[in-house]
Amino acid sequence: MPDRTYHSAAMGHATQRPAPARRVSRRHARKLGDEYVFKYLMLSPAVLWVVALTFFPLFEVIRYSFANYVLGQGITGYVGFSNYSDVLSSARFWNSILITVIYVLLTVPIEVVLGFLFAWLVNLHAPGTKFFRMLITAPLFTMEVAIGYLGITLFSAQGGLVTALLGLFGISIPWLSTAAWGLTAAMILEVWRWTPFVFLLALAALASIPEEIYDAAVIDCETHWQVMRHVAVPLAWPVMTIVILFRLVEGFKAFGLPYALTSGGPGTSTQLFSILDYLTTLEFFDFGKGSAMSIIVLIMISVVLALFFGQMRKRIG
Repeated sequence: MPDRTYHSAAMGHATQRPAPARRVSRRHARKLGDEYVFKYLMLSPAVLWVVALTFFPLFEVIRYSFANYVLGQGITGYVGFSNYSDVLSSARFWNSILITVIYVLLTVPIEVVLGFLFAWLVNLHAPGTKFFRMLITAPLFTMEVAIGYLGITLFSAQGGLVTALLGLFGISIPWLSTAAWGLTAAMILEVWRWTPFVFLLALAALASIPEEIYDAAVIDCETHWQVMRHVAVPLAWPVMTIVILFRLVEGFKAFGLPYALTSGGPGTSTQLFSILDYLTTLEFFDFGKGSAMSIIVLIMISVVLALFFGQMRKRIG
C-alpha cells in the first residue's frame, strides 16, 4: 500500500512537471511576439516613407509615360508607347544623354582620386591637417544652387575672379559663353562640391585599417606611395566601390549646380538629361514625354549598375 501511494504520488509529480515548462514556453512566445510587433512598429514609418516617396511616385510616372497628360485636366487619354518612340527618336534627348555621360565620366574619377589622395595625406597626420579637414569639407554643406550662382561670379567674363586671375597671365577664357568651357566650368564646380564627400568616406575607410598593418607595410615598403598603392587602396577598395556607385548615381541626377550656372546653355551645350527633363515636364508641360524620359534613363542606369555589380562580384570572387 505504501508503495502504491508512493507510485501514484510519483506519477502525479511526473505528470505535473511539464506544466511550468509549458507556462514558460507560452510566456517566451508571447515575449517574442511582442518583440516582433515592436520591430514592425519601428520599421513602419520607414516603410511608409519609401512607399509614399518612391513606389507611389514611380507608379505614377510609369502611368503618365503611357498617357497624354494636360495640365489642369489630368490624363485625357492613353497613347501606348507613343511617348517612348518620340523620346527615343529625339536628337535632343540623345544629345543630353551624351553630355550627361561626359559630365559623369570626367567628374567622378577626378573626385575619387582627389578625395582619396587628400584622405591619405590627412591619414598621415601631416601638419595642418585639422585646418585642411575643416577647409575641404566646407563645400559639402553648401547648396548646389548656391554653388552654381557662385560660379557665375567666379567665371563671369566681366569681373569674374577666375577670369581676372587668368588675365594677369594673359590668359582669356570665355567660360560661360562657349559650349566646351561652359561644361568645363560646371564640371570644375561639381568636382569642388563632391570631392569632400569622397574625402570623408575614404578617410573613414583608411582609419579603419589596423595600425599593425601600416607598421608592417612601412617595414616592407620603401615609400608612403608604395604603402598607399599596395596596402591602403586594396583594403579601402570595398568602401571606395560604394562611393563610386553612389557618385555615379548622383552624377546622372545632377541638376541644381549646372542649371544655376548655365541653364543648359549656351544653346544646349550643357543641357544634362535632368535639365532637359525639367524643361520638358515643367516648362513645356509635356508630362507624358517627361515621364517617358525618366523611365528610359532609369532603365539605362539600372543596366549600368547591374554590370557594375557583376564586375565587382567577379573581383571579389
